[in-house]
Amino acid sequence: MRTPDIEAVISFLKTEDGGRSRPCTSGYRPAHLIKDDYLTTGTHNYFGKDEVLPGETVTGTITFITPEAYPQSLWEGKVINIQEGSMIIGYAKVTKVMNELLKFEE
Repeated sequence: MRTPDIEAVISFLKTEDGGRSRPCTSGYRPAHLIKDDYLTTGTHNYFGKDEVLPGETVTGTITFITPEAYPQSLWEGKVINIQEGSMIIGYAKVTKVMNELLKFEE
């Protein structure tokens, strides 16, 4: 397994707000809207929790499947939609970019 691409604060919407009805566990692979025109899959790994319930927030890492397709597109503080298909189920706020290829350079 390769090094994760980012560390983030991951927040899931409550079920009644359009979120999932079931909890997520480490290894969950939703879609992430990295750029306005690029949706990709990433694997979550949560710190200190076996599962995250709808409406909860957790810190963890995300490892994307195609980081070479969107270089220099992430920075600390950026908020990424977490999606299942076209439905937004949560958000990830980037706290650290660990993959140098993805770091936005001004």
